[in-house]
Amino acid sequence: MMLSLEWALLLSFILPALGAGLIALTGRIPNLREASTLLTAILLFANTLYLLDAVLAGARPEVELWALLPGLTIAFAIEPLGMLFATVASGLWIVNSIYSVGYMRGNGEKNQTSFYICFAIAIGSALAIAYSANMFTLFLFYEVLTLSTYPLVTHKGNEAARNGGRVYLGILLSTSIGFLMIAVIWTWVLAGTLDFTPGGILTGTLTGIPLAILLGLYMFGVGKAALMPFHRWLPSAMVAPTPVSALLHAVAVVKAGVFTVLKVAIYIFGIDLLNETGVSEWLMWLAAASILIGSLIAMTKDNLKARLAYSTISQLSYVTLGAALATSMGVIGGGMQIAMHAVGKITLFMCAGAIYVATHKTEISDMRGLGRVMPFTFGAFFIGALSIIGLPPMGGAWSKFTLMLAAADTGQFIIIVVLMLSSLLNVAYLLPLVVRGFFSPAPGASLSSASTWSPVAGIQEAPLFCVIPLCLTAIGCIVLFFAADHVVSLLEMIPLR
Repeated sequence: MMLSLEWALLLSFILPALGAGLIALTGRIPNLREASTLLTAILLFANTLYLLDAVLAGARPEVELWALLPGLTIAFAIEPLGMLFATVASGLWIVNSIYSVGYMRGNGEKNQTSFYICFAIAIGSALAIAYSANMFTLFLFYEVLTLSTYPLVTHKGNEAARNGGRVYLGILLSTSIGFLMIAVIWTWVLAGTLDFTPGGILTGTLTGIPLAILLGLYMFGVGKAALMPFHRWLPSAMVAPTPVSALLHAVAVVKAGVFTVLKVAIYIFGIDLLNETGVSEWLMWLAAASILIGSLIAMTKDNLKARLAYSTISQLSYVTLGAALATSMGVIGGGMQIAMHAVGKITLFMCAGAIYVATHKTEISDMRGLGRVMPFTFGAFFIGALSIIGLPPMGGAWSKFTLMLAAADTGQFIIIVVLMLSSLLNVAYLLPLVVRGFFSPAPGASLSSASTWSPVAGIQEAPLFCVIPLCLTAIGCIVLFFAADHVVSLLEMIPLR
C-alpha cells in the first residue's frame, strides 16, 4: 500500500521527532545512538525523495493542522523551491551524520547524546520551514530552529562558546522579533492572509516608501540570511563543533534564511511588484556590498573556520541578490546557489574539521605541508573551493553564471563586475590553503592520536568517518555540474505569477 503524500509530508516532521526520542533512549550505548541517527537520516531522505518524485510529477500535497484566526493557520504545502531546500538539507544530513561520528569520537567530545538530539530537532525544523504554507508557520519554525541550534553552538560549554551563543541568540532573536514579526503582522493586516501565493499578496496594498520599509523589515528580520550589518552571529557561531558549522551553518540555518528571502520575494511581494516599483533596488546594492565586504574580511582571517564563515556571509548574499533582481532568471540563480553552495561549503567545513581532528590546527599559517600527509582532505578542499569560486566543472559555476545572466537581462552590468570580482577574491582567500598545504615545507609538527588511518606510507588522515563524507561531497560538487539541468527543471516549476 502506497503512503499518501499528505502522510509523507507529515512524516517529514514526525521522523526527526521520533529519531530524537530514539537517540535519547539509546544515549548510553554510543553505537546504538549513532545508528539511530543514521537510520533516521536515511529514512527522512528516502521520504523526501518520495515527495520529490511526486512534486516533479505535478503533485502539490497540502496539510492544514490548526486554524487560529481567518487567514492565520499552521499549515504545510510543498512547492518546488521548498522541495529543493528539503532535498538538500535531508540529503546532507546523512553525510554529516557519518562525519559527526568520526569528529565527535576523534575529538572526545562530551554530551554527544544531546548533540545528536538537537541535531534531529533542528533538521525537522528546517524541513518544516521548507514546507510551510504561509508566513506564520514559517515564522514559528524559524524560531524553533534558532532555539534548537543554540545548544549546539554552545556545546563545548566554555567561555568562548557561551559568548558565541549569546551573540548568536541575541542577533537572531532580536532581528526576528524586532523586524520580522512586525513585517508578518503588518502583512496580515494589509492582505488579510499570510498564505504563500504565486504573484504575491501585496499588490495594490502599499506603494513607495512604505513598501520599501516593509521589504526592509523582512530582509533584516531574516537574520539567518546574514545580510550586513546583521551578520556577526555567523562568525560567532563558529565556536561550535565543526559538524554544527558544516551542516547547520553551511546548510540548514543559513539556507533557511536565504530560502525565506526568496519565498518572501516570490510569494509575499511577487517579483512583478518588486520589478515594476523598483523597490528592491536598494537590496540589490546592499547584497552586492555584502558579497565584496564579506570576501575582503575573509582574506584577513588566519583562522580557517573564521575565513569560511565570512566566505559564507558573502556567498549567501548571492541568493539575496537573485531575489533583489526580481526576474525569473534571478530566482533560478538564487535557488541554484542554495544547492551548489551547500555542497561546496559543507565540503570546506568538513575539511577544516578533519584537519583539526588530525592535527588540532586551526590557523592557516600553521598548515604548511599538511596536504602531503592529508591528500584526501586537502584534495577535497581544493574541489570544494573551486565550486565556491565558480569554476567548471564544479556545480557552483552554474549558479554564478545564471546570476550574471539575470544581471545582464536587467541591464545591471555593475553587478556582473561585482560577481566577477567576488570570484577573484574567492581565489585569493581559498586557494592559498591548498598551495600552502601541498607546496610549502612542513614544520615537522606531530599529528594527534586521532589520526590513525594510514593506508599508504606517509599518509596520516583523520579517521575514516571524517574523510569519507568530505570525499563524497567533493564528488557531489562535480556531479552537480553535470546534473544542474535537473535542479533547473525543478526551479522552473516555481509559479512566479
